[in-house]
Amino acid sequence: MRGLLWLLVLSALAVALSLAMRGHGAYALFVLHPWRAEISLNLLAVLLILVFAAGYFLLRVVWHALRLPSHVRAFRERRRDEKGRAAALGAIQALFEGQFVRAEKLASGAAELGTAPGLASLLAARAAQKLRQFGRRDQWLERAKEGDGEWRLARLMTAAELLLEERRFLEARAVLRELNAGRPRHVAALLLSLRAEQGMANWDEVLRLANLLEKRDAMPPEALDSVRVNARVAILSRKTDREGLARHWEDTPRSERLRPKIAAAAARAFIELGDCRKAHRIIEEALEKDWDGALALLYGECNDEDAFERLERAERWLSERPGEAELLLTLGRLCVQRELWGKAQSYLE
Repeated sequence: MRGLLWLLVLSALAVALSLAMRGHGAYALFVLHPWRAEISLNLLAVLLILVFAAGYFLLRVVWHALRLPSHVRAFRERRRDEKGRAAALGAIQALFEGQFVRAEKLASGAAELGTAPGLASLLAARAAQKLRQFGRRDQWLERAKEGDGEWRLARLMTAAELLLEERRFLEARAVLRELNAGRPRHVAALLLSLRAEQGMANWDEVLRLANLLEKRDAMPPEALDSVRVNARVAILSRKTDREGLARHWEDTPRSERLRPKIAAAAARAFIELGDCRKAHRIIEEALEKDWDGALALLYGECNDEDAFERLERAERWLSERPGEAELLLTLGRLCVQRELWGKAQSYLE
């Protein structure tokens, strides 16, 4: 279209020039001793135009010839980028399809072509992880550092996640601490940190992280509740001194103390440390809130001087829940402790 427009413009100029020069008999005289040349002015104008056009065309040819290497280089770079993008997209697709060998190969090709080397290295690391090629995975994670800055966060998150899958909790925690240094933790990092601390049985930190995740509404309440219960049970099970156990129990929120699993763990811990009365009070308080057969069964353990009081309480519970198997067994045990053989036999039968 542009060429046609130029042709029309030049044709119009030629027509205008011919009309302007019609009827002019002037001529031009060129003298170069001993020669003389005489030419009409119209022909001279045409020749000048032709010389200018030829010169312009020649300059354009020379200009394009000089720029040819840069054009070729730009073309090759475009082709390289296109191949790299295609390889990276293919690696992502293969990774989601479960074709991990192909995914690593394509990601390696994308990295070699220089297309988003950080992303390509992380894709290759994930593929190597799925192939259980942990050495290659670590090499790819190391190569991903070349793209640090733009890809630093993604690299550290990926490294932590892959280390957690391999159950290398200590190293994963170190990576997460590097990630969180000097910046607030985001939710995904908190979730990974929770997994790392759980794997290392660092239950106090697990409780702290659970509170942070609750504030950010990052986990379903049921899942957070399970995390807290497991952490409390583990902490209570590890206590070896009565004072430390009592202090921790007092610091535990009342809503958690009434949970059957937590109450059972605390009761067992106090029983092992010889404080049966405290264990029984914990069980009674929890059962008044929510009935639990396993907790009721624990009520019959640990013989002490309050057996008659516990027997009366258990009989009251039985009147409210007749036929409760765990409660009948507990009553039988309490009667044995008080040497009430007849009642013990009736309950146990």
